[in-house]
Order: sequence, then structure tokens, then C-alpha cells
Amino acid sequence: MTPFDFLPWQQPLARSWLADRERFAHAWLIHGLPGIGQQEFAAAGAASLLCESPQSGLACGQCQACRWVQAGNHPDLRRIRPDAVAAQEGAAEDSDEAGGGKKQPSRDIRIEQIRSLLPWFNTATHRGGWRVALLYPAESLNTIAANALLKVLEEPPAHTVFLLVAQAPDRLLPTLVSRCRRLPLPAPDTAQALAWLQAQDVDQAVTRLAAAGGAPLLALQQARAQQPASPAWLEQFLALAGSDRASAPLADALTALDPALWLDGFQRLWLDLSLAVHGLPARYYPEQDASIRRIAGAVDAGALAQAGQWLRDQRRLAQHPLNPKLLSDHAAQRLLHAVRPMAGGRRS
Repeated sequence: MTPFDFLPWQQPLARSWLADRERFAHAWLIHGLPGIGQQEFAAAGAASLLCESPQSGLACGQCQACRWVQAGNHPDLRRIRPDAVAAQEGAAEDSDEAGGGKKQPSRDIRIEQIRSLLPWFNTATHRGGWRVALLYPAESLNTIAANALLKVLEEPPAHTVFLLVAQAPDRLLPTLVSRCRRLPLPAPDTAQALAWLQAQDVDQAVTRLAAAGGAPLLALQQARAQQPASPAWLEQFLALAGSDRASAPLADALTALDPALWLDGFQRLWLDLSLAVHGLPARYYPEQDASIRRIAGAVDAGALAQAGQWLRDQRRLAQHPLNPKLLSDHAAQRLLHAVRPMAGGRRS
């Protein structure tokens, strides 16, 4: 996949979105569920806006502008993302956002990064076309940086388009959102997602896609990281559920992971458990359906619901847990306690 390519399920929307460039908004908030390709859509959109010979609105891949995008050095394209994201992309040393020294890379987009754009805005574009600022994830803007960006968007620079990428627009400043045109991205249907995963040679595509909540890019990421289709923590939880064994091994497994990752996974498991309480098959972890039904057959539905609410509350704080080890210990104890069998079977 090149920087110009929209994912198959994005192409019809992309053509419609890029059809009328004469009245194109100066700022767009591109958002959707995690793992469906928001960042890829925005990057391909930036390439299409910069392309000098677009085909049906999309980048041609052949012109000088497209060659610059392919090489990662188009002078009219800037990426604004946290240093930690730049490092993950292998661009920390030569990105404008990279900080000096040996400090831990920042997980925020900082005001210095927004200010560094000001001289760029005041120069002519190199090819007489658009200038594109690609900012992701928008949720990582700290408050000061968000307010600085808001001031820029209130008086937008000429010939400049801002593409902000987000998974949770409700976490952004409302005033910042109000300055953007929103572009929600639909998730692909199961057939599209499976066809794409199979084209990427992903094994156990059906199971992986279900565990990823229907998000094909998340399923692909997990497959390339050689993660099992059923996470190890899930296997441990199901093995411990209903027993008197200590929760410490589960807590240790969770501590080694990003809290947002396992909290999302537990929320999916909790939905499967709730479905099983009502006699319905598992949605996210179909391979574990028998174990899920076994647990659901003896669980207290009230305790299950309370633990589900606790998971939702913790998920809101997952980006900045005060003490990840304490959170993991508490989660392991609380969630295992919630699925302890009731005397005489499940109470509704």
C-alpha cells in the first residue's frame, strides 16, 4: 500500500469528498472507530490534495508532487504528531516534532509544534497549490496546543488545509471541533474486511477480525506482531474464572500491556458474557464461546453489570493511569470476583 492509496472500503467516500476542491473546507476532522483506517484515509487525502494530475479526485502516483509524497519530503506537507508516535513511525530523528536529548518521547502534541508551523504558513506553496497539515491523533493535543491551533483555525492561512484525525472527537475542545468540518468514516462490512485481510495473508482472519471488533487494521497489526488470535490474558482469565486460584498471574500479564489495550479487550469479553447470559453466541471471541457460556451460566447478572460499568469508567482514564500496576491488580481481582459462580446457579 502506497501513501496515495485509500483502503478499498474508503474509496467511494474519498472520491465524493475530493470531488469539489474549489469549495473545500480549510479544516476537516476525520474520525471513526479505532482500526478502520482514519490515519490512512487522511494521508491518502493529503496526497490527493497535493497531486498535480489527480484521477477522479485521487492522487495519480506519477507526478512530481506524488513522488515527493512517496519519498516523504513534500515541502507543502507537514505531519504534526507526538514525538512518541514519530518514534514509532521511525521518523523521530528527522521529523520537525522530534525533541533533543534523551528524554522519554512526549505522548502529547505540544504548543511548540503548532508554533513551528507559523513560518511555513507565511511562505508561498512550492507548486502553487495546496499546503496540507496532517495532525494525528488529535486527542493528543494538550490544552495549550489545542488553544493555539484554535487561534490558527479562526483565521486560517491561505491555501492551507488541516486534516485532523481522531478516534474520540468528544475528547477534543468543542470550540476546536466547531472550526472543522466533520468527516465520519464508516467501518467496512465483514465481507470487505475479510477479503482485505486475506489479501494481506493474515491467518485466522475470521477469528482475528472478530476479536478486533471488526477493525481490519487492528487485526492486521496483531497478526504482524504474531500475537495469538485469543490474547494470553484472555486465556488466563477464562482459566481462572470460577476457581479459587490467586489473581496475581493475571495481574502480572495485564501490567505488561498498555491498559487501553486490555481494557478494550475486557469490554468486548463483557459484551460476550452479557450476550451469553441471554443465550446468544459470542460476538468478539467466538472460539471461546463454550467457556464464556459456562461462566455466564453461573454468574450474578447484577455483579456482571456493575463490573461492566467499572470497565467503562476505567477506559475513560486509560491514556493516563496514575499507577498501571495498581490498576492491573485491582482489575484482576475485581473482574474475577464479578464472575464467581453464585450458590445455586445464576441469579438474574
